[in-house]
Amino acid sequence: MNILAFESSCDETAAAVVRDGRVLLSDCISSQVDIHRIYGGVVPEIASRKHIEAIYPLADQALSDAGITRADVDAIAVTYAPGLIGAVLVGVNFAKAAALALGVPLIPVHHIRGHIAANYLTHPELEPPFLCLVVSGGHTMLVDVKDYTEMEILGGTRDDAAGECFDKIARVLGMPYPGGAALDARGRTGDPNRYPLPRVRVDGNPLDLSFSGLKTAAINLIHNASQKGEQIEVEDLCAGVAQCVSNALTGRTELALRQTGRRTLATAGGVAANSRIRADMEAMAKKHGVRLCLPALRFCGDNGAMIGSQGYYEFLAGHTADMTLNAYATKSMIGEQI
Repeated sequence: MNILAFESSCDETAAAVVRDGRVLLSDCISSQVDIHRIYGGVVPEIASRKHIEAIYPLADQALSDAGITRADVDAIAVTYAPGLIGAVLVGVNFAKAAALALGVPLIPVHHIRGHIAANYLTHPELEPPFLCLVVSGGHTMLVDVKDYTEMEILGGTRDDAAGECFDKIARVLGMPYPGGAALDARGRTGDPNRYPLPRVRVDGNPLDLSFSGLKTAAINLIHNASQKGEQIEVEDLCAGVAQCVSNALTGRTELALRQTGRRTLATAGGVAANSRIRADMEAMAKKHGVRLCLPALRFCGDNGAMIGSQGYYEFLAGHTADMTLNAYATKSMIGEQI
């Protein structure tokens, strides 16, 4: 089954062709990073307009790179939630038009479910059940993947996501957008123990997380040093922030593994590309004899391939939509998807 998939939830326009959920035939991405870097972050209106400009030629490129024609497309999959509403609407409306014109099923895919499915492309042998740590700019959660479309959120952030914490600290440090990647690079040679930073603690659910305190502490440290005319050792601060975030994520994941008894662990999302987090997860998994599946770096960020992969399993579960499909800025990945 050839699925032509689209992703436009933020600042990447993506189209891909995936066969049977596992075989990647093409993966095309039009990035807006250089445009938004001028503003230090994503400008929603600009992102939406650029998606409109890019999506049609990108769809043709995806078909060409896959070596197939429109007649060979069996279904259309698209991210319909969550994301910047104007950006998501571009993908949804284009996908609806494509499905209608080609006379094929339309498959709505939740963005986070797509990120989890990126692991199926990197690890074709991976099958549920498994535990997945989702870490991105807007989401941080531990998900028990019981089946391809049956999942349970065990815990998550109560305020800022890990990626948001990285990005905002990096921005205050004057690093270019996207800040998380820049912070990761600068922190690789730093001393993570130079600056005192708070550890993540949350009352109630032991699997929940909070990064607002860490973000505030780091930003205050930077501002206080500036006011006193002191120099911040950027590499050390970046290393310290990465260590705090990674320790919190690793600790909660370790607890979730014990609670669920899962012997397979996966990570997903843009922050899953962070070098400190990947290394700590590898060490933790090795310590407990748990199989670890890390998505290839190319599949950590937003892409159409992950939407095509999850779209296949949503289709098998009967999750298709008609022309009334709408886009959503926020929507749970659990329960009824349309």
